[in-house]
Amino acid sequence: MPALATGAGHEPGLYELLAALPSQLQPHIRRPEDNTFLQDMLGQKGLHSLVKIHERLQHYEVSKPIPVLEGAAALAHELSEQLEKKSEDRDVKELLNLLAKPHVKSLLSVHDTVALKSYDPELPPLPEDLDDDEDSVKIIRLVKNKEPLGATIRKDEHTGAILVARIMRGGAADRSGLIHVGDELKEVNGIPVDDKKPEEIIHILAQSQGAITFKVIPGMKEEPSIKEPKVFLKALFDFDPQDDKAIPCREAGLAFKKGSILQIMSQDDPTWWQAKLEGHANPRAGLIPSKQFQERRFALRRPAAAFPVQRTSSKRLSGFRRSFRLSRRDKKTNKSMYESKKSDLYDTADVPTYEEVAPYRRPSGARHRLVVLVGPTGVGMNELKRKLLISDPQHFSVTIPHTSRPKKNYESEGVEYHFISKQLFETDIHNNKFIEYGEYKGNYYGTSLDAVRSVLSKNKVCLLDVQPHTLKLLRVAEFKPFVVFVKPPTIERLRETRKNGKIISGKDDKGSAKPFTEEDFEEMVSMAQMMESQYGHLFEKVLVNDDLSAAFSELRLALKNVETETQWVPVSWTYS
Repeated sequence: MPALATGAGHEPGLYELLAALPSQLQPHIRRPEDNTFLQDMLGQKGLHSLVKIHERLQHYEVSKPIPVLEGAAALAHELSEQLEKKSEDRDVKELLNLLAKPHVKSLLSVHDTVALKSYDPELPPLPEDLDDDEDSVKIIRLVKNKEPLGATIRKDEHTGAILVARIMRGGAADRSGLIHVGDELKEVNGIPVDDKKPEEIIHILAQSQGAITFKVIPGMKEEPSIKEPKVFLKALFDFDPQDDKAIPCREAGLAFKKGSILQIMSQDDPTWWQAKLEGHANPRAGLIPSKQFQERRFALRRPAAAFPVQRTSSKRLSGFRRSFRLSRRDKKTNKSMYESKKSDLYDTADVPTYEEVAPYRRPSGARHRLVVLVGPTGVGMNELKRKLLISDPQHFSVTIPHTSRPKKNYESEGVEYHFISKQLFETDIHNNKFIEYGEYKGNYYGTSLDAVRSVLSKNKVCLLDVQPHTLKLLRVAEFKPFVVFVKPPTIERLRETRKNGKIISGKDDKGSAKPFTEEDFEEMVSMAQMMESQYGHLFEKVLVNDDLSAAFSELRLALKNVETETQWVPVSWTYS
């Protein structure tokens, strides 16, 4: 056959070759019917269309643009944080102002969305009129970009066949609609996989780029999937699939931190759920341990030594907050303040994994959320409350405690305390009307649920500091508490910042404040670590009180966001 005439340096495409083929073959065709057959065959529109699609795909694979960066918005945010330390420089200030502009942030966000989006062509599904009983082999060609294919495989223990174990929702395999759970994998890019381990096949797939060809034997025909309602969970622990030996495929795992919001995409597997990070642009779901599986693992990991709070000695309890500031001599002769019917040991028996949540924004005119401060003695909760009250006394308020002691001459009912008889106080204890209560010098003191309701009914933000084990009593839809853990800095910083500070002991003991000791600092840090370890999953904000002014500003901003922005809260709080 004579060579096709082309321009110098021009490599003809398949479509050009097809179009030129009839004229090139004309001198070699002797029978008219052969010429007619050839013209009809090569001139079919369907064939020309397929060749054009082929060339477009070839061109796409060679020339498709690849983003240099997928996280421009996160990089800009990180850069801004780094530059804050050098904000005195005029050029740095100008750059910070530029990066803070809403239009620039929106532009970077749009860039990241486009960069993460897959523009690969989706191949059409198989015809619906195939014979279900036919033992057919499917040849599937998928275009793989930088994202994983989104499928895991396993080896059948009896037959040794390599089977598709799961399809990750939103991944390339799921979007194609061509690969299904139960399909038997025979070849990858022409390489037989019958004698290979799943790890070896995963390595082949990881090394492959561009188009990947699979030869599979279809499994059982799947029932049409029912659209599941959206379920969101708040993670109460950190998870890194690279450190998890039990996960079936580490590459398919989804890493997250405590506090992350996860959208559950599939719970078909009782051990490994599929989830996406809420707000993340990546459409592919990843594997996370199911609630039941993670609870079992946590329970097995926790030895008896993990329950230190079952000790009830005065020394162990001395680090807990004392709302009426018992002195050390009082601690030896008086009962522990604020006893609870639920013991601390009962609290630690709960295994925090996930909590179902829903978005919530306070409706205009609705009651404010209760603000609860938690932290060790001396960390500065009273100072933070005082500064909030002074900053806006019409907006913030505190509860008035109850006591069974007699009223003093200079005191007024409902100002310093609500004064009630000891018998009535004990009746209210029996009826679970107190959040916390305790006995001091033969008299009861306590904070009641009605005192909280009274503040909230006046359209004010109620500020309350409590022991952490009472949080379960307060975490109800009525109060919707926003829990802030006030955490001390390092012991070195405590020595610097608290050297002139004092601990106030005994609510009624005027002038009983005394300087901090080294033992106080050690106890403060130790108790903070214990609180965060056992109750950290209930904290929505962790505030390190290194500098009081800075901590106050951070707290005030957080409380403003709670009132004006959408928050994730337990789903039961949103029920009408």
